Amino acid sequence: MISYNNINNNLNQPERRLECITLGRLAPDFIALSTHGYIRLSDYRGKWVLLASQPMAFTSVATTELIESAQFYPELLKRNAVMIGLTTDNVYSNLAWIYDIYQKTGVTIPFPIIADSDLKISEQYGMLNPDRLYGETVRDAFLINPYGRIRSILTLPISCGRSSKEMLRILDSLQITEQYDLYTPGNWTQGEPVLEPTPSTYDELTNRVNISDNQDIQCPFWYVCYTDVPTSPIENNATTTKQNKINTNNSNIWPL
Repeated sequence: MISYNNINNNLNQPERRLECITLGRLAPDFIALSTHGYIRLSDYRGKWVLLASQPMAFTSVATTELIESAQFYPELLKRNAVMIGLTTDNVYSNLAWIYDIYQKTGVTIPFPIIADSDLKISEQYGMLNPDRLYGETVRDAFLINPYGRIRSILTLPISCGRSSKEMLRILDSLQITEQYDLYTPGNWTQGEPVLEPTPSTYDELTNRVNISDNQDIQCPFWYVCYTDVPTSPIENNATTTKQNKINTNNSNIWPL
């Protein structure tokens, strides 16, 4: 992802060899001081985790993000997910910042914000801005599944704030994929039809053609098939009956 070789060289520090952060790998564990005291990432196993960095406290874009994240936080909790923020400031700056937000807006920040002043976690996750000589992170967000695996990485410049709605949309998509092995189309939102995985063998292709006229699946192409999210959890070695028929007038389904 992001190279920080230039930072280390310019500061006359020895280069640290860190593993590349990629989708599917185990998220590096850490213990860190936060606005909620010391926290450890592995203590959140069993829940989805949104780890989101901010360049620094008391900045304009970060403040608006924090307020929006607090307002959307109940939606994360409904999805068995929690959020952890991070800045490279010390804990007192972060505490003063969230208290200032509360005083000005009445909004309480319900999730911890890590004080990564030694840049250790920022380096582990490749969040340091390579264009700066001082400690500043890009705007990164990592969605980590309940088993500790990284399932999504979103990187934005410091000038562009994240969308909590988009983070929820990505989380909804990931949870559908992990639970049902279904994918989501472009511009998909919760409640709309989803996609069967594309066939990868000839047998899967012919099987798809044979079932393409099934009332619970619609295939404008043999490799693009829409269906509904099952209304009950999938059980091991059992086929879940899809109870809701697809609305063929939905704008997210290509016409047959």
